[in-house]
Amino acid sequence: MALTGRTALLAALGSLPVGILAPSWTGMLAVNAPLSLAILCDYALAAPVRPLQFTRSGDTTVRLGESAEVQLTVVNPSRRRLRAHLRDAWPPSSWQPGTEQSASRHRLTVPPGERRRITTFLRPTRRGDRRAEQVTVRSYGPLGLAARQGYHQLPWRVRVLPPFTSRKHLPSRLARLRELDGRTSVLTRGEGTEFDSLRAYVPGDDTRSIDWRATARQSAVAVRTWRPERDRHILVVLDTGRTSAGRVGDVPRLDAAMDATLLLTALATRAGDRVGLLAYDRRVRARVQRRAAGEVLSAMVDAMAPLEPELVETDARGLSAMALANAPRRSLIVLLTGLDAASVEEGLLPVLPRLTQRHTVLLAAVSDPHIEKMAGARGTVDAVYEAAAAAQAKARRRRTADQLQRHGVVVVDTTPDALAPALADAYLALKAAGRL
Repeated sequence: MALTGRTALLAALGSLPVGILAPSWTGMLAVNAPLSLAILCDYALAAPVRPLQFTRSGDTTVRLGESAEVQLTVVNPSRRRLRAHLRDAWPPSSWQPGTEQSASRHRLTVPPGERRRITTFLRPTRRGDRRAEQVTVRSYGPLGLAARQGYHQLPWRVRVLPPFTSRKHLPSRLARLRELDGRTSVLTRGEGTEFDSLRAYVPGDDTRSIDWRATARQSAVAVRTWRPERDRHILVVLDTGRTSAGRVGDVPRLDAAMDATLLLTALATRAGDRVGLLAYDRRVRARVQRRAAGEVLSAMVDAMAPLEPELVETDARGLSAMALANAPRRSLIVLLTGLDAASVEEGLLPVLPRLTQRHTVLLAAVSDPHIEKMAGARGTVDAVYEAAAAAQAKARRRRTADQLQRHGVVVVDTTPDALAPALADAYLALKAAGRL
């Protein structure tokens, strides 16, 4: 049984004149006995909670930053009218801060034998799975003095997907891809390594592209045209170790890497290449392989949604072994990790020859834009020291990038907002140079 504020107010109002005019046990009993009887009657007339029937429906996935709707249908099989307050319990990160009270609590009235549907609006603030386990119901009597309370187990899951904010860069990169592919009026001679077709020679064409055998069979000079390679293998490796947990600005490094992965996947599948995913720190956290072009992007989004950084040092040898196992053919391995000198020199550099011997390796890392701001600071003693520290940090990152490039690794090192388009540009550059 749960008592309401109305009950406490009536008890206080009844006890006040008794305490002033006739302070005695008889007076208190004269006030509280009828109130107690009214409470018991109100409780007896409240609709029972246990027989109530609940079903859920609605969204099971939502992108971070968007809203989801989960419907809850309540059936009242009893002979009493249900007057209830209902709490649909979800984790705190399912709503914007300060909106949980209004979003999770509902008032409803259900006549006997009827049903009502209520909607809970979710706006998650974090990626991953948000689960609701139970619904708490408080059923009030007609007088509003007492209530029955109970709960029902009603599991439901909403998966919060990465937001894919870099989608806005896709049209411009697709236009560049069409230029490489020869599907626009822009001429790009000498790019690609796969033979496409023959056409008539026009002044200005590279004479090295003349097909003399075809020319001998025709009355005009024929020129070979080329297109970028298709059906190439790309393996994106996400480092989910401790370095991915650091926040750069308002974005965790892992989230910036995921966004870049989605843009690269969307671009590569349009280019006819096959893309796979491997998330690893000391064990495999997620894997996507051998998916059709129309399914790979949604599969990657779903696989990356529950990923969280692990506060452990990444096992570079294990990562290298898993990458080789998942890329048996010559592939482009895109490694999204940190560019810290210690972790690269001690972990990654010793195993790089195994990767670069068979594959093209592209390493993408997130740099901190605050360091650039510090590097330009002047005017005070503290600002000068900050500028010196920033210059030293930038020099260390450049030395580390130079070491990787001497091993044949293509390095992309930029801020979170620029990482996705920079990685897409690096992929297009490799494709245009025929290095995939």
